[in-house]
Amino acid sequence: MTDQQVRLGIIGLGAEGGMYANFIDEGRVPNMSIGAICDIDESKKARAEELGVPFYTDYVEMLDSGTVDAVVTTVPHYLHPEMGIKALEKGIHALVEKPVGVYTKQARELIDYAASKPELVFGVFFNQRTNQLYKDLKDLLASGELGALRHTSWIITTWWRPQGYYEQSDWRATWGGEGGGVLVNQAPHQLDLWQWICGVPKSVFAKASFGFKRDIAVEDEVTAVVDFGEGATGTFITCTHDIAGTDRLEILCDKGKVVVDNSKQVTITRLREPEQEFSKGMSMEEVGKLFKGELDLSDKLSTETKDYGSVWGEQHCDVMKNFADAVLNGGELIAPGGDGIHGVRLANGIHLSAWTGEEVSLEDFDEARYLDELNKRIREEGKFEERN
Repeated sequence: MTDQQVRLGIIGLGAEGGMYANFIDEGRVPNMSIGAICDIDESKKARAEELGVPFYTDYVEMLDSGTVDAVVTTVPHYLHPEMGIKALEKGIHALVEKPVGVYTKQARELIDYAASKPELVFGVFFNQRTNQLYKDLKDLLASGELGALRHTSWIITTWWRPQGYYEQSDWRATWGGEGGGVLVNQAPHQLDLWQWICGVPKSVFAKASFGFKRDIAVEDEVTAVVDFGEGATGTFITCTHDIAGTDRLEILCDKGKVVVDNSKQVTITRLREPEQEFSKGMSMEEVGKLFKGELDLSDKLSTETKDYGSVWGEQHCDVMKNFADAVLNGGELIAPGGDGIHGVRLANGIHLSAWTGEEVSLEDFDEARYLDELNKRIREEGKFEERN
């Protein structure tokens, strides 16, 4: 490590790892360089040679090599915690891909271990947190300008995947190999953003379909209802079989409403007084106009629409720049590793509720029960070892 750059070891040179390597090689992450590449597929050595960096097939050997200051774990989900812990054990900073774990017990083991190494930086790759739209939205909600949360819903069905996608490898879309379907593969970013902006729910009740429209064992459609406490609720809907797809987030508060379409355009409606005060003060004459569609509300509310657009790849680069800044200068992480537990817990809670038909507490989540149910499904698959 120099004063200007962190040497990153990339564990797993697949689609994600390859993309990160390209971004760094192109100079899009100026405070980071590629220290080494590790992959069990020896054919990936050719790319390492192109980049002029060492190549390893054993990630522990790479950690011991002295060629990396930090690692990113672009590997199957179950491996994230073990690799993160091993890196931290050896004094290497860890940027773990989402999710930080498949189930809360293993995620918590990584998070707890990282807490014992405060001198090292531990982050989770939630690149959507660098999206200026969501950063602005988080600040708006936190400011209290729109009042208390009443309800929020996110329909995120832009994850269409054909059957061939699931047949790429034996571990994909299995309980023992991947740990779930859309909740652990495609939707973790939204599960994280939803809680980052609106707060962590207290409980969840869910219906999920497993192998509904795809020949897979895990969930390909989910509808979940969460309780944020104090009367505030939320719904989360996602699937992988909607070829048209919808990405729409709505947040209703006492003094306004936010609607986000396609993670690009946001419409904010602000009330000039809290909705309940407006309701109490409405005259019967105004009520009559309301039913006739003649009520003019222009003096009661204002609407603002902003299109943020999108720049492909910039969010991933921003996460890496932020992580490197934390390593080099003690900068604040936009996605601390400890935050990763919330999305894992909510995904686990949705699974458990769908399996049992019960509302599941997230405040005192039963990790042992979840793991028992998960292992039951792993045994039924008969392809992978049970988890502990």
